[in-house]
Amino acid sequence: MNKYGFLIFLTAFASSISQILLNLSNRKKYNSKIREYLNIYVISSYGILALVLIANTYIMRFVDLKIAHALAASTYLFTMVLSRIIMKEPITKNKVIGNILIITGIIIFVL
Repeated sequence: MNKYGFLIFLTAFASSISQILLNLSNRKKYNSKIREYLNIYVISSYGILALVLIANTYIMRFVDLKIAHALAASTYLFTMVLSRIIMKEPITKNKVIGNILIITGIIIFVL
Protein backbone atom coordinates (compact mmCIF):
# COMPACT_ATOMS: atom_id res chain seq x y z
CA MET A 1 0.00 0.00 0.00
CA ASN A 2 1.45 3.36 -0.99
CA LYS A 3 1.13 6.75 0.69
CA TYR A 4 -2.18 7.33 -1.06
CA GLY A 5 -3.63 4.24 0.58
CA PHE A 6 -2.70 5.75 3.94
CA LEU A 7 -4.41 8.98 2.90
CA ILE A 8 -7.61 7.04 2.22
CA PHE A 9 -7.49 5.76 5.81
CA LEU A 10 -6.93 9.33 6.96
CA THR A 11 -9.95 10.59 5.02
CA ALA A 12 -12.02 7.70 6.37
CA PHE A 13 -11.05 8.77 9.89
CA ALA A 14 -11.96 12.38 9.11
CA SER A 15 -15.30 11.23 7.72
CA SER A 16 -15.96 9.40 10.99
CA ILE A 17 -15.20 12.54 12.95
CA SER A 18 -17.68 14.37 10.73
CA GLN A 19 -20.35 11.80 11.57
CA ILE A 20 -19.61 12.06 15.29
CA LEU A 21 -19.97 15.85 15.14
CA LEU A 22 -23.39 15.51 13.49
CA ASN A 23 -24.43 13.03 16.16
CA LEU A 24 -23.26 15.38 18.92
CA SER A 25 -25.29 18.17 17.36
CA ASN A 26 -28.34 15.93 17.20
CA ARG A 27 -28.11 15.20 20.93
CA LYS A 28 -28.37 18.88 21.88
CA LYS A 29 -31.56 20.89 22.22
CA TYR A 30 -31.72 24.17 20.33
CA ASN A 31 -34.08 27.08 20.87
CA SER A 32 -34.78 27.54 17.16
CA LYS A 33 -34.87 25.47 13.97
CA ILE A 34 -32.17 27.57 12.35
CA ARG A 35 -29.81 26.83 15.26
CA GLU A 36 -30.30 23.11 14.68
CA TYR A 37 -28.65 23.49 11.29
CA LEU A 38 -26.35 26.46 11.85
CA ASN A 39 -24.20 25.54 14.82
CA ILE A 40 -20.52 24.78 15.27
CA TYR A 41 -21.02 21.01 15.15
CA VAL A 42 -22.96 20.96 11.89
CA ILE A 43 -20.84 23.58 10.15
CA SER A 44 -17.61 21.83 11.21
CA SER A 45 -18.99 18.47 10.15
CA TYR A 46 -19.90 19.63 6.67
CA GLY A 47 -16.60 21.49 6.36
CA ILE A 48 -14.69 18.31 7.17
CA LEU A 49 -16.88 16.32 4.78
CA ALA A 50 -16.19 18.81 1.97
CA LEU A 51 -12.44 18.50 2.56
CA VAL A 52 -12.73 14.70 2.56
CA LEU A 53 -14.58 14.75 -0.75
CA ILE A 54 -11.98 17.03 -2.34
CA ALA A 55 -9.12 14.91 -0.98
CA ASN A 56 -10.74 11.66 -2.14
CA THR A 57 -11.27 13.08 -5.62
CA TYR A 58 -7.54 13.82 -5.81
CA ILE A 59 -6.43 10.53 -4.19
CA MET A 60 -8.56 8.37 -6.49
CA ARG A 61 -6.24 9.29 -9.37
CA PHE A 62 -3.40 7.34 -7.78
CA VAL A 63 -5.09 4.31 -6.23
CA ASP A 64 -6.86 1.39 -7.86
CA LEU A 65 -10.56 2.12 -7.43
CA LYS A 66 -11.30 -1.36 -6.06
CA ILE A 67 -8.70 -0.94 -3.31
CA ALA A 68 -9.71 2.66 -2.59
CA HIS A 69 -13.31 1.72 -1.85
CA ALA A 70 -12.24 -1.25 0.27
CA LEU A 71 -9.99 0.99 2.37
CA ALA A 72 -12.67 3.67 2.64
CA ALA A 73 -14.92 1.09 4.28
CA SER A 74 -12.75 1.48 7.38
CA THR A 75 -14.98 4.47 8.15
CA TYR A 76 -17.37 2.06 9.86
CA LEU A 77 -14.63 0.79 12.18
CA PHE A 78 -13.48 4.30 13.05
CA THR A 79 -17.05 5.43 13.68
CA MET A 80 -17.74 2.52 16.02
CA VAL A 81 -14.59 3.19 18.05
CA LEU A 82 -15.10 6.96 18.19
CA SER A 83 -18.76 6.52 19.15
CA ARG A 84 -17.68 4.36 22.06
CA ILE A 85 -14.94 6.75 23.21
CA ILE A 86 -16.72 10.08 22.72
CA MET A 87 -20.41 9.29 23.15
CA LYS A 88 -20.16 6.18 25.33
CA GLU A 89 -22.29 4.18 22.91
CA PRO A 90 -22.24 0.42 23.47
CA ILE A 91 -20.39 -1.85 21.09
CA THR A 92 -22.85 -4.60 20.34
CA LYS A 93 -22.19 -8.10 19.05
CA ASN A 94 -23.68 -7.17 15.67
CA LYS A 95 -21.37 -4.16 15.37
CA VAL A 96 -18.35 -6.32 16.15
CA ILE A 97 -19.39 -8.98 13.63
CA GLY A 98 -20.03 -6.33 10.97
CA ASN A 99 -16.67 -4.70 11.53
CA ILE A 100 -14.85 -8.04 11.49
CA LEU A 101 -16.42 -8.69 8.08
CA ILE A 102 -15.35 -5.24 6.88
CA ILE A 103 -11.79 -5.71 8.11
CA THR A 104 -11.66 -9.15 6.49
CA GLY A 105 -12.84 -7.64 3.21
CA ILE A 106 -10.22 -4.89 3.41
CA ILE A 107 -7.45 -7.42 4.03
CA ILE A 108 -8.61 -9.62 1.15
CA PHE A 109 -8.77 -6.70 -1.28
CA VAL A 110 -5.49 -5.11 -0.26
CA LEU A 111 -3.40 -8.30 -0.22
